[in-house]
Amino acid sequence: MQFALGPVLYYWSAQKMRDFYTQVAASPAQVVYLGETVCPKRREWRLPDYLAVAHELREAGKTVVLSTMTLLESPADLRELRRHCDNGEFTVEANDIGAVGLLHEQGLPFVAGPAINCYNPRTLKKLATLGMQRWVMPVELSRDWLAELLDQPEVQDIRSAFEVEVFAFGHLPLAWSARCFTARSENRPKDQCGLCCIDYPDGKAVHNQEGQRLFTLNGIQTQSGSRYNLINELPSMAGLVDCVRLSPQAEGTFDWLARFHANSGGECPVALEPNDSNGYWLKLAGIEQVETA
Repeated sequence: MQFALGPVLYYWSAQKMRDFYTQVAASPAQVVYLGETVCPKRREWRLPDYLAVAHELREAGKTVVLSTMTLLESPADLRELRRHCDNGEFTVEANDIGAVGLLHEQGLPFVAGPAINCYNPRTLKKLATLGMQRWVMPVELSRDWLAELLDQPEVQDIRSAFEVEVFAFGHLPLAWSARCFTARSENRPKDQCGLCCIDYPDGKAVHNQEGQRLFTLNGIQTQSGSRYNLINELPSMAGLVDCVRLSPQAEGTFDWLARFHANSGGECPVALEPNDSNGYWLKLAGIEQVETA
Protein backbone atom coordinates (compact mmCIF):
# COMPACT_ATOMS: atom_id res chain seq x y z
CA MET A 1 0.00 0.00 0.00
CA GLN A 2 1.32 3.41 -1.00
CA PHE A 3 0.66 6.73 0.69
CA ALA A 4 -0.04 9.88 -1.30
CA LEU A 5 -0.24 13.55 -0.43
CA GLY A 6 -3.04 15.15 -2.42
CA PRO A 7 -2.90 18.64 -3.90
CA VAL A 8 -3.03 21.51 -1.41
CA LEU A 9 -6.70 22.48 -1.51
CA TYR A 10 -6.29 25.79 0.33
CA TYR A 11 -4.72 29.13 -0.53
CA TRP A 12 -1.30 29.30 1.08
CA SER A 13 1.45 31.87 0.66
CA ALA A 14 4.30 31.08 -1.71
CA GLN A 15 6.71 30.66 1.21
CA LYS A 16 4.37 28.33 3.08
CA MET A 17 4.09 26.22 -0.06
CA ARG A 18 7.86 26.14 -0.47
CA ASP A 19 8.38 25.12 3.17
CA PHE A 20 5.71 22.44 2.89
CA TYR A 21 7.19 20.77 -0.17
CA THR A 22 10.68 20.88 1.32
CA GLN A 23 9.25 18.69 4.10
CA VAL A 24 7.42 16.51 1.56
CA ALA A 25 10.72 15.65 -0.10
CA ALA A 26 11.98 14.13 3.16
CA SER A 27 8.68 12.45 4.06
CA PRO A 28 7.63 8.80 3.56
CA ALA A 29 4.96 9.78 1.02
CA GLN A 30 5.51 7.86 -2.21
CA VAL A 31 3.09 9.84 -4.41
CA VAL A 32 2.66 13.63 -4.46
CA TYR A 33 -0.05 15.60 -6.28
CA LEU A 34 0.74 19.19 -7.27
CA GLY A 35 -1.49 21.95 -8.56
CA GLU A 36 -4.34 24.35 -7.91
CA THR A 37 -7.64 22.49 -8.15
CA VAL A 38 -10.09 25.02 -6.67
CA CYS A 39 -9.74 28.62 -7.85
CA PRO A 40 -7.77 30.11 -10.78
CA LYS A 41 -7.42 33.43 -8.93
CA ARG A 42 -5.00 31.82 -6.49
CA ARG A 43 -1.76 32.77 -8.21
CA GLU A 44 0.89 32.59 -5.51
CA TRP A 45 2.25 29.68 -7.56
CA ARG A 46 1.86 29.09 -11.28
CA LEU A 47 2.54 26.04 -13.43
CA PRO A 48 6.31 26.77 -13.78
CA ASP A 49 6.58 26.87 -9.97
CA TYR A 50 4.81 23.53 -9.64
CA LEU A 51 7.00 22.02 -12.37
CA ALA A 52 10.16 23.19 -10.61
CA VAL A 53 9.04 21.51 -7.39
CA ALA A 54 7.93 18.43 -9.36
CA HIS A 55 11.50 17.96 -10.60
CA GLU A 56 12.87 18.32 -7.07
CA LEU A 57 10.39 15.80 -5.70
CA ARG A 58 11.11 13.35 -8.50
CA GLU A 59 14.80 13.57 -7.68
CA ALA A 60 13.85 12.77 -4.07
CA GLY A 61 12.23 9.55 -5.28
CA LYS A 62 8.60 10.65 -5.34
CA THR A 63 6.05 9.85 -8.03
CA VAL A 64 4.67 13.26 -9.03
CA VAL A 65 1.23 13.91 -10.52
CA LEU A 66 -0.04 17.30 -11.75
CA SER A 67 -3.64 17.99 -10.68
CA THR A 68 -6.03 20.02 -12.82
CA MET A 69 -8.84 22.40 -11.93
CA THR A 70 -12.18 20.86 -11.01
CA LEU A 71 -14.52 23.59 -12.26
CA LEU A 72 -13.58 25.35 -15.50
CA GLU A 73 -15.32 28.71 -15.92
CA SER A 74 -13.47 30.61 -18.65
CA PRO A 75 -11.30 30.27 -21.78
CA ALA A 76 -8.30 31.11 -19.59
CA ASP A 77 -9.07 28.08 -17.41
CA LEU A 78 -9.17 25.90 -20.52
CA ARG A 79 -5.81 27.25 -21.72
CA GLU A 80 -4.31 26.47 -18.33
CA LEU A 81 -5.74 22.96 -18.50
CA ARG A 82 -4.10 22.46 -21.89
CA ARG A 83 -0.75 23.60 -20.48
CA HIS A 84 -1.04 20.98 -17.73
CA CYS A 85 -1.91 18.25 -20.21
CA ASP A 86 0.96 19.33 -22.49
CA ASN A 87 3.63 19.35 -19.75
CA GLY A 88 5.43 16.46 -21.46
CA GLU A 89 6.88 14.87 -18.30
CA PHE A 90 4.42 14.17 -15.52
CA THR A 91 1.19 12.22 -15.29
CA VAL A 92 -1.92 14.38 -14.90
CA GLU A 93 -4.79 13.95 -12.47
CA ALA A 94 -7.96 14.80 -14.40
CA ASN A 95 -10.51 16.44 -12.12
CA ASP A 96 -12.85 17.36 -14.96
CA ILE A 97 -14.08 15.17 -17.80
CA GLY A 98 -12.72 17.72 -20.27
CA ALA A 99 -9.22 16.89 -19.05
CA VAL A 100 -9.93 13.20 -19.68
CA GLY A 101 -10.81 14.05 -23.29
CA LEU A 102 -7.69 16.14 -23.86
CA LEU A 103 -5.40 13.49 -22.39
CA HIS A 104 -7.06 10.71 -24.38
CA GLU A 105 -6.61 12.70 -27.60
CA GLN A 106 -2.87 12.75 -26.93
CA GLY A 107 -2.74 9.09 -25.94
CA LEU A 108 -1.57 9.97 -22.43
CA PRO A 109 -2.28 7.95 -19.28
CA PHE A 110 -4.00 9.79 -16.44
CA VAL A 111 -5.32 9.60 -12.90
CA ALA A 112 -9.10 10.00 -12.59
CA GLY A 113 -9.58 12.36 -9.63
CA PRO A 114 -12.30 12.04 -6.95
CA ALA A 115 -14.47 14.70 -8.61
CA ILE A 116 -15.01 12.50 -11.68
CA ASN A 117 -18.44 10.89 -11.30
CA CYS A 118 -17.66 7.19 -11.52
CA TYR A 119 -20.10 4.95 -9.70
CA ASN A 120 -20.61 1.85 -11.86
CA PRO A 121 -18.57 -0.77 -13.71
CA ARG A 122 -19.39 0.57 -17.18
CA THR A 123 -18.03 4.03 -16.36
CA LEU A 124 -14.96 2.55 -14.72
CA LYS A 125 -14.28 0.36 -17.74
CA LYS A 126 -14.78 3.33 -20.09
CA LEU A 127 -12.25 5.42 -18.17
CA ALA A 128 -9.77 2.54 -18.27
CA THR A 129 -10.13 2.25 -22.05
CA LEU A 130 -9.48 6.01 -22.33
CA GLY A 131 -6.14 5.64 -20.53
CA MET A 132 -6.85 5.78 -16.79
CA GLN A 133 -4.02 4.23 -14.81
CA ARG A 134 -5.26 5.14 -11.33
CA TRP A 135 -8.78 5.78 -10.07
CA VAL A 136 -9.47 7.91 -7.00
CA MET A 137 -12.81 6.72 -5.65
CA PRO A 138 -15.48 9.41 -5.06
CA VAL A 139 -15.25 10.39 -1.42
CA GLU A 140 -18.83 9.56 -0.43
CA LEU A 141 -18.64 5.87 -1.31
CA SER A 142 -18.08 2.96 1.04
CA ARG A 143 -15.78 -0.03 1.36
CA ASP A 144 -18.67 -2.37 0.60
CA TRP A 145 -19.51 -0.44 -2.54
CA LEU A 146 -15.88 -0.56 -3.66
CA ALA A 147 -15.60 -4.30 -3.02
CA GLU A 148 -18.82 -5.00 -4.93
CA LEU A 149 -17.77 -2.82 -7.86
CA LEU A 150 -14.34 -4.42 -8.20
CA ASP A 151 -15.96 -7.85 -8.07
CA GLN A 152 -18.05 -7.21 -11.18
CA PRO A 153 -16.97 -9.39 -14.15
CA GLU A 154 -16.43 -6.46 -16.51
CA VAL A 155 -14.14 -4.81 -13.94
CA GLN A 156 -12.31 -8.04 -13.16
CA ASP A 157 -11.31 -8.21 -16.82
CA ILE A 158 -9.48 -4.86 -16.58
CA ARG A 159 -8.49 -4.76 -12.90
CA SER A 160 -4.77 -5.04 -13.66
CA ALA A 161 -4.96 -1.93 -15.86
CA PHE A 162 -5.47 0.56 -13.03
CA GLU A 163 -4.80 1.21 -9.35
CA VAL A 164 -7.38 2.24 -6.75
CA GLU A 165 -6.78 5.25 -4.51
CA VAL A 166 -8.93 6.34 -1.56
CA PHE A 167 -9.18 9.79 0.04
CA ALA A 168 -8.49 8.88 3.68
CA PHE A 169 -7.64 12.05 5.59
CA GLY A 170 -8.74 15.67 5.51
CA HIS A 171 -11.87 17.74 5.03
CA LEU A 172 -13.83 16.09 2.24
CA PRO A 173 -14.46 18.09 -0.95
CA LEU A 174 -18.23 17.88 -1.33
CA ALA A 175 -19.30 20.47 -3.92
CA TRP A 176 -18.12 23.26 -6.22
CA SER A 177 -20.04 26.35 -7.29
CA ALA A 178 -19.65 29.32 -9.58
CA ARG A 179 -20.12 31.42 -6.42
CA CYS A 180 -17.36 32.01 -3.91
CA PHE A 181 -18.82 31.31 -0.50
CA THR A 182 -15.74 32.47 1.40
CA ALA A 183 -16.03 35.90 -0.24
CA ARG A 184 -19.76 35.98 0.32
CA SER A 185 -19.30 35.20 4.02
CA GLU A 186 -17.29 38.44 4.21
CA ASN A 187 -19.83 40.42 2.16
CA ARG A 188 -17.47 40.63 -0.80
CA PRO A 189 -18.44 40.07 -4.45
CA LYS A 190 -16.59 37.21 -6.12
CA ASP A 191 -14.81 39.52 -8.59
CA GLN A 192 -13.56 41.69 -5.71
CA CYS A 193 -12.83 38.97 -3.18
CA GLY A 194 -9.48 40.42 -2.12
CA LEU A 195 -8.19 36.82 -2.18
CA CYS A 196 -9.54 36.50 1.35
CA CYS A 197 -9.11 32.70 1.22
CA ILE A 198 -5.48 33.21 2.20
CA ASP A 199 -6.71 34.18 5.67
CA TYR A 200 -8.09 30.66 6.16
CA PRO A 201 -5.25 28.15 5.63
CA ASP A 202 -7.56 25.26 6.57
CA GLY A 203 -10.76 26.77 5.21
CA LYS A 204 -13.44 28.74 7.06
CA ALA A 205 -15.56 26.77 9.52
CA VAL A 206 -19.36 26.98 9.33
CA HIS A 207 -21.31 25.95 12.45
CA ASN A 208 -24.98 25.13 12.86
CA GLN A 209 -27.18 26.59 15.58
CA GLU A 210 -26.10 23.84 17.98
CA GLY A 211 -22.47 24.88 17.57
CA GLN A 212 -21.49 21.82 15.54
CA ARG A 213 -19.03 22.40 12.70
CA LEU A 214 -21.14 21.40 9.71
CA PHE A 215 -19.17 22.61 6.66
CA THR A 216 -15.86 24.18 5.72
CA LEU A 217 -15.82 27.00 3.16
CA ASN A 218 -12.87 26.98 0.77
CA GLY A 219 -13.57 29.54 -1.93
CA ILE A 220 -15.91 28.00 -4.50
CA GLN A 221 -15.46 24.59 -2.84
CA THR A 222 -17.60 23.37 0.05
CA GLN A 223 -15.96 20.77 2.27
CA SER A 224 -17.10 18.65 5.18
CA GLY A 225 -16.99 20.28 8.60
CA SER A 226 -15.57 17.13 10.16
CA ARG A 227 -12.16 15.81 9.21
CA TYR A 228 -12.36 12.48 7.43
CA ASN A 229 -9.94 10.07 9.04
CA LEU A 230 -9.60 6.43 7.97
CA ILE A 231 -6.40 5.69 9.86
CA ASN A 232 -7.98 2.76 11.70
CA GLU A 233 -9.63 1.44 8.54
CA LEU A 234 -6.37 0.65 6.74
CA PRO A 235 -6.57 -3.12 7.44
CA SER A 236 -10.02 -3.20 5.78
CA MET A 237 -8.46 -1.79 2.60
CA ALA A 238 -6.17 -4.79 2.07
CA GLY A 239 -6.72 -6.34 -1.34
CA LEU A 240 -8.90 -3.44 -2.48
CA VAL A 241 -6.87 -0.24 -2.23
CA ASP A 242 -3.44 0.40 -3.73
CA CYS A 243 -2.90 3.99 -2.59
CA VAL A 244 -4.17 6.01 0.40
CA ARG A 245 -4.46 9.80 0.03
CA LEU A 246 -3.93 12.34 2.79
CA SER A 247 -5.06 15.87 2.03
CA PRO A 248 -2.50 18.45 3.24
CA GLN A 249 -3.50 20.50 6.29
CA ALA A 250 -1.91 23.71 7.54
CA GLU A 251 -0.47 21.91 10.55
CA GLY A 252 0.22 18.32 11.49
CA THR A 253 0.21 16.73 8.03
CA PHE A 254 3.52 14.94 8.49
CA ASP A 255 2.67 13.70 11.97
CA TRP A 256 -0.47 12.12 10.57
CA LEU A 257 1.42 10.71 7.60
CA ALA A 258 3.81 8.99 10.01
CA ARG A 259 0.85 7.59 11.98
CA PHE A 260 -0.80 6.26 8.84
CA HIS A 261 2.47 4.69 7.74
CA ALA A 262 2.93 3.03 11.15
CA ASN A 263 -0.63 1.68 11.13
CA SER A 264 -0.54 0.19 7.62
CA GLY A 265 -1.40 -3.25 8.95
CA GLY A 266 -3.35 -2.13 12.00
CA GLU A 267 -0.40 -2.46 14.40
CA CYS A 268 -0.66 1.09 15.79
CA PRO A 269 -4.30 2.23 15.95
CA VAL A 270 -4.97 5.84 16.89
CA ALA A 271 -7.84 7.27 18.92
CA LEU A 272 -9.89 9.51 16.65
CA GLU A 273 -10.30 13.14 17.64
CA PRO A 274 -13.78 14.59 18.41
CA ASN A 275 -14.10 16.28 15.00
CA ASP A 276 -12.98 13.22 13.03
CA SER A 277 -15.40 11.14 10.96
CA ASN A 278 -15.32 7.89 9.02
CA GLY A 279 -18.98 7.30 8.22
CA TYR A 280 -18.87 7.14 4.44
CA TRP A 281 -16.33 4.30 4.39
CA LEU A 282 -18.56 2.33 6.77
CA LYS A 283 -21.73 2.92 4.70
CA LEU A 284 -23.10 5.43 7.22
CA ALA A 285 -23.81 9.15 7.17
CA GLY A 286 -20.54 10.85 6.37
CA ILE A 287 -20.45 12.87 9.58
CA GLU A 288 -20.57 9.73 11.76
CA GLN A 289 -17.58 8.56 13.78
CA VAL A 290 -17.26 4.87 14.65
CA GLU A 291 -14.31 3.56 16.63
CA THR A 292 -13.28 0.34 14.94
CA ALA A 293 -9.77 -0.09 16.35
